[in-house]
Amino acid sequence: MKKHVTLSRRKVLAGLTGAVAAPMIIRPGSALAQSNSMTFVTWGGAYRDSVVKGVIEPFTAETGIEVNIVDTPDLAKVKAQVMTGNVEWDVFDAPGAMGASGEKEGYWEPLGESMLDVDDMTLAPTETLMPFYTWAGGIAWDADRFGEGEHPTTFAEYFDLEKFPGLRTFRDRPSETLEAALLADGVAPADVYPLDVERAFAKLDEIKSQVASWVSATPQTIALLRTGEVDFSYTYASRVRTTGAQSESGNIQFSFDQTLNGLEYLAVVKGAPNKENAMRFLEFAMRPEIQAATMELLGNAPVSKSAVPMLTEDSQSWLPDLSDPDHLVLNDAWWADNFEEVSRRFKEWVLI
Repeated sequence: MKKHVTLSRRKVLAGLTGAVAAPMIIRPGSALAQSNSMTFVTWGGAYRDSVVKGVIEPFTAETGIEVNIVDTPDLAKVKAQVMTGNVEWDVFDAPGAMGASGEKEGYWEPLGESMLDVDDMTLAPTETLMPFYTWAGGIAWDADRFGEGEHPTTFAEYFDLEKFPGLRTFRDRPSETLEAALLADGVAPADVYPLDVERAFAKLDEIKSQVASWVSATPQTIALLRTGEVDFSYTYASRVRTTGAQSESGNIQFSFDQTLNGLEYLAVVKGAPNKENAMRFLEFAMRPEIQAATMELLGNAPVSKSAVPMLTEDSQSWLPDLSDPDHLVLNDAWWADNFEEVSRRFKEWVLI
């Protein structure tokens, strides 16, 4: 049986292959913009704290540009801002499916010419998306409540309500959720794409009654476990590590037996009011020393090759081994073509 993470495990994630279609250029080393601020839409909780300490504070110290933070990226709000021409956000912290869909819909600014060493990146940028890091999503539980063999460690087990009764969480978006359903239904990771949407929804029907929360704010995936409002939760390895979940109220554990692995992007919103500042922010975030400092705090894998050896052994132990065929790398290209349509159906299905 595979082990589960406590405070050390797994190999270094050197990078994902095939997650981004076409390598492109990045951004201009331009002069200072007229404004002295920008707005960054990112995720809350410990994630936000880590990004503030790793990127935002040193960025402001070096440039004098103040960064205003908005929690919880929402692609529908980006669409509304871009379509009305009333853009309030500058940089958007986008999971792969959101980023790729936004790129297809034209919601991001081209990144332009680069002063960055693209050869140092494990994944090249696209025309409008800057790879920020790679992450691992999977199953978590409170070990003070559930001992060995009493909790799910794979998605098939997560969907097994007879063997592992109890309330669950899932994200409030189809990406990650549909993939988990297909894996639970016996589809091999290598055969998941193109997604069989009908099969995925049929599998989700089996577990829907036991999903206590369709989570929008990521910290809730841990908070609901701590309070006992759910028994098992779909969350992220980095969340378990960075929230100190194993030393505070609740002994939260994370399984690396099977994970969904994806790419997080940074994008500049089309028509951003502080575009030049936003472009400077992206370039700053990709410096190896900034990547290393931020991912040390986040518990995710840096895109900068030079940053990887700067990570501590503990940080490296929390990264998944993508040579394991049980893991799945999310296909952003598929979601670019299908995110908006499937999202509409998913939201309607949740309400039924």
